[in-house]
Parts: sequence; C-alpha cells; structure tokens
Amino acid sequence: MAKQLLKGNDAVVKGAILAGCRAYYGYPITPASEIAEAAALYFPRVGGTFLQAESEIGAINMVYGASSAGIRSMTASSSPGISLKMEGVSYLVGAELPCVIVDIVRGGPGLGNIAPEQGDYFQIVKGGGHGNYRVPVLAPNSVQEMCDLTMLGFEIADRYRTPVFIMADGFTGQMMEPCEFPEPREDVPDKPWAVGPDASRIDNLVSSIYLDPDDLEGHVEKLRKKAEEIETNETRFEEYRLDDAEHVVIGYGIVSRILKSAVDMAREQGIKVGLLRPISLFPFPKAPIRKLAERVRDFLVVELSTGQMVEDVRLTLEGARPVRFYGRTGGNVPKDSELFEQIRKLQEEKIHA
Repeated sequence: MAKQLLKGNDAVVKGAILAGCRAYYGYPITPASEIAEAAALYFPRVGGTFLQAESEIGAINMVYGASSAGIRSMTASSSPGISLKMEGVSYLVGAELPCVIVDIVRGGPGLGNIAPEQGDYFQIVKGGGHGNYRVPVLAPNSVQEMCDLTMLGFEIADRYRTPVFIMADGFTGQMMEPCEFPEPREDVPDKPWAVGPDASRIDNLVSSIYLDPDDLEGHVEKLRKKAEEIETNETRFEEYRLDDAEHVVIGYGIVSRILKSAVDMAREQGIKVGLLRPISLFPFPKAPIRKLAERVRDFLVVELSTGQMVEDVRLTLEGARPVRFYGRTGGNVPKDSELFEQIRKLQEEKIHA
C-alpha cells in the first residue's frame, strides 16, 4: 500500500479514482475547492472526465446524466453549494441513481464563513430535497477515512442504487495527515438498468416521474424498504473506553477526535467516561446507544452546531437516560480541555445527585 501526506480533500479524490469513479462534475467553493482542483488534475490522467460546471445546479444534473449511463460519478461542494444541489439530489434518489456527493461543511446560515461547522446535519441526514427519502451519510474524522469512506460510499451507492453523502467538516477537509492507499478497484459492477455509456441500452428508461398516484406510492414504498435495508446492513460506529463507562459522550467528525482526548483526560481524573462515534449518520447507530443506556448514567452530545444530531440521540433513547448537549458554532472548534470541563460537570451532577 502506498502512503502519502496530503489533505483530506485530496484524499477524497484519490479514493474516488481508486474506487473506479471516472466522472467528476463540480463548482469550486471554500473549503472544498481542493477537491475540484485535485479532480481536475487526476481524473484526466486515468481516462476520466472532469468538468467545472457553470453552477452547482448544473453540476448535480451532470452527475445525474453520467450515473444514468452507468458511470461511477461524483460531485463535491460546501454548505451553500450543497443547498443548491438539493433538488438534483431528490431527482437522483427518485431515479435510483448511484453516486457520491461530498459536503465539506462550513459556517452558516447564508454565506456564513469558511470555517468548520456541522450545521448541515439536518439538510444532509434528514433528506434536504423534496419527497420521502433517506440516503446513506458517512462522516469521516481523519484523512485516512476521507479516502476509505469515499471508496466505501461508491460500493454502497451501487449496492442500493442510491446517492451517498460523505459529510465532513472543514477542519477534516483541510488538515494534512498520512494516508495509505489500497489497490485500485478493478471489478466495478455492470449496471444492466443503465442506458450505457455508448447508448447500447438506449431502450432503458431512467426517470423519477410517476404520474399515477398508485404508481408513485408504490415507488415511495420501495424507497422506504430500501432505507430499512440500509439501516439493517450499513450502520457503522466506533466505541472508545466504554467497557466500564458510567457516562457516554457522542460526537462525529473532528469533534470525535477532540472528545477522545477529553475522555483520556477525564479517565486520568478517575471519571469513568467513554466515547461512541457515529461513522454512519444515516443509518444512525441506535442499537449500540440503546444498549449503553441499559447500564450508563447519562449522555453528552457535542456538535459544531446549535444541536442537530442531539435530536437523534434523544429520539433513540426515548427518555431512558438524561441527554446533555454542548455546541460551538461560527467555525469555533472546542479544545479538549473545554470538553473535559463538560464531562467533569456530568461527574459533579452524579456526586450531588
């Protein structure tokens, strides 16, 4: 395996190419612009296509076209650009077209700023376009995972004929770390439902329109069952120092790495705390959280937002245990000492209970 020091945004592109992706359509936006720059450099070298569209809306619809031809395709953007793509995402879901969409989240709402945040959770995880749908969402917390989860995203996309989101904060996209690259994927599956890159299957129809109400209801039910299958098979999470934990902290992306340090600091002070990190935001790791609730005292959710994933934690627990929340916004990333103080407050509440 080759190893290289590079940015998370660059690792996304190299992972996509190794996964057999051969079409990138996008529009630059900070802090995701390096993805487009790397795609422009590397896709032509492997016989692929890079095209800078006239807009984010144009880019997502180009992905629709390439995916309908059976080509592994992708796009990437940051928060305001993702908002513009959401109608196209809904079309992709309705037409059951596989692709990977990368969101390097920045501060919002509006133009906000270019600093890291996690405020896109509702938009990405809950289905930001119109209609009834859910799509898989993977949340890397390292440069290595920016590569690995992008590659996994293409596998999941083809397995279920669905768009897959890679949702990373601006911190993870911009930081540099060593990354080991696996061998390239040589056996990209055939797609008999596709039109075909050479129009050899021109009689195939790829569409999201169902004019008859019963036909549309049947299609939506099919998508619902697909989402259930994804929940059954594709839930991913990481556990850290949970064996004897009395308190559990939950965070994803860059927050999870800071929480690990805070957990270690708390352990040094004798506080029994552990971390559960959702790797898949949809499907959400409900089962392990409910299992922990059988023996732990409480939960602390930390996000770079005013509180979005915390709603999923509370819905999962259904009041079985207290859930505290701590968030930072505007591109502010908490220090490990800051999060340790939040953990210490949980311990103080225990002592005085």
